[in-house]
Amino acid sequence: MSSDSAVDSAVQRPTPPARVSTRIQGGMSMAVGSLPHRSIADALVLSRTATDIVTIPTLPKRSPAESMIAQALVGLSGVTVGQYGSIAVDVASIDPLSAVRTDLEHDAFASVRGFLAEVSGVTGPVKWQFVGPITLGLALQRAGVPASTAFDVAVRAVRSHVQHLLDAVSAAMPGCEQIVVLDEPEFDAVMEPGFALAPDVAVDLLSGALAVIEPVAVAGVHCCSEADWSSLIAAGPTLLSLPVHASLADSAGYLQRFLDSGGWIAWGAVPTDGPVPMSAERPWKQLCALWCQLVQRGCDPSLLRQQSLITPQCGLGMHSSVVAERVLRINSELSRRVRDQAAATRFAFGA
Repeated sequence: MSSDSAVDSAVQRPTPPARVSTRIQGGMSMAVGSLPHRSIADALVLSRTATDIVTIPTLPKRSPAESMIAQALVGLSGVTVGQYGSIAVDVASIDPLSAVRTDLEHDAFASVRGFLAEVSGVTGPVKWQFVGPITLGLALQRAGVPASTAFDVAVRAVRSHVQHLLDAVSAAMPGCEQIVVLDEPEFDAVMEPGFALAPDVAVDLLSGALAVIEPVAVAGVHCCSEADWSSLIAAGPTLLSLPVHASLADSAGYLQRFLDSGGWIAWGAVPTDGPVPMSAERPWKQLCALWCQLVQRGCDPSLLRQQSLITPQCGLGMHSSVVAERVLRINSELSRRVRDQAAATRFAFGA
C-alpha cells in the first residue's frame, strides 16, 4: 500500500479534546518501567535523560523486593515480604478489609525514594507504573489465597498503594503532571475458558483501580501480550500501552473509538522479548506497516500520530544495562521520526 494514497483517501475526522495534559505531545518517548541497574543513581541518570517523559524506574536486579508483585504485597495483613523479595503468605490471616500500610521506607520503594529526593530539573510530566489488580490477584491465588478473597485483597492493595504514591509524588513535585500505568501482563488470558474471573468482573476490578488515578493523573493500562483490547479499553483508561503487533489491525474499530474519545496509545515499538534490534529501521518499518493497516481499516491517521507515545514493548529489568541503553536510544529515534511526521502536512508512512 502506498503510504501517501492510504492517508489521502482516509476520512478525516475532527480531533476531540484530549483527556490528558496539553503538555503531553504526540510522538513523545516514554519508558515502560523497570531498568537493569543495581545502582539507583545510575538508573536515575538514564531515566531522566533517555526519554521525553521521565519515568520513575524500578530495579528488580538491585533488589527482588522491587519486582512488581513483591512491591505490591508490602504492608498487607497476612503477607510477609522478605529483604530479598521472598513472599510468605498466611492464608488464615488474609483479610480483604484490613488496612493496607504503604511503607515507602521499605526496600521495595527505594528507587521511588531516590527519584523523589532528586527531582530538581524535572519540569515535564512524570510517569510511573504499578502492578494491576488482576495480575496481583492471580499471584495471591497461586500462593494459596482463595479467588474470592485474592482479588478483593488485590484491588484494595493496588488502590491504597497507588494513592500513597500519587500523594508522595505530588508532595515532592507540586503541580507535576503524573502518568500512572497499571501493569496487567496476565490480562491476556481473561477471555480464555477457565480463567479465575468472568471477563466483565475482571474489567470492573481494573476499572475500580483506575478510578483512584483518574481524578488527579493520566490513568493508563499496560499489557505486553496480545490481550483482548476491547476489554482493556472498556475498563476506562486514558492511555493504552500495548506492543506493536500485526494482530492489532483486527482491533482497528476499538482503537479508533478510543482515539475519538480522547484516548492516547503508547506504542511498544522496540522489541524487548526476543532479539533486540541494533537500529531503528526494523521497528520503524513494523510500526509504519501496522499504522498503514489501521488506516486501511478506518483509523484516522491524524489521531494515530497526534495521540501517540513511543515506548519499548516491555520493561528492561531483565536485560543488561548496555542493551537497555540501546533500546532507549532506538526508542528515542522512533519518537523523533513520529514527531517529524506529526509536524509534516501529510502523513507519509515509511518516509
